[in-house]
Amino acid sequence: MNYWLIAIVVVVLVFFAARSVTGAAGPRVTPEEAAKRVAAGTALLIDVREPDEWAGGVAKPALLLSLGDLRAARKDWKPVLEKNRDKELILYCRSGNRSGIAAKILADEGYKTTNAGGFSAWQSAGLPTRKP
Repeated sequence: MNYWLIAIVVVVLVFFAARSVTGAAGPRVTPEEAAKRVAAGTALLIDVREPDEWAGGVAKPALLLSLGDLRAARKDWKPVLEKNRDKELILYCRSGNRSGIAAKILADEGYKTTNAGGFSAWQSAGLPTRKP
């Protein structure tokens, strides 16, 4: 039996399983392109980090809707989703992982979603931020 072949197959399977769990396979967008789409009125920018993380700053045009609320009662998400079914939802978090998860959840419900990655990329692009 070829143990190297078995090891390679296992590694490939683990890689693809991890990608599907994290939602990392969704479409991505640069911070600059996200800002353009939001400014054009065709998209909403949503920070899916948890409330305690927002204290360090958020993208200026971002709505603050946590992944925790999306996965639970959707108290804050529900009215936004109802009013914006026709808009692209551009999501970001700290690193791009949770925004990928949120994008997958919403895409599975029929929303057009895009992952903008992490807040640090927005900052590095010199785009406007604010303190909530």
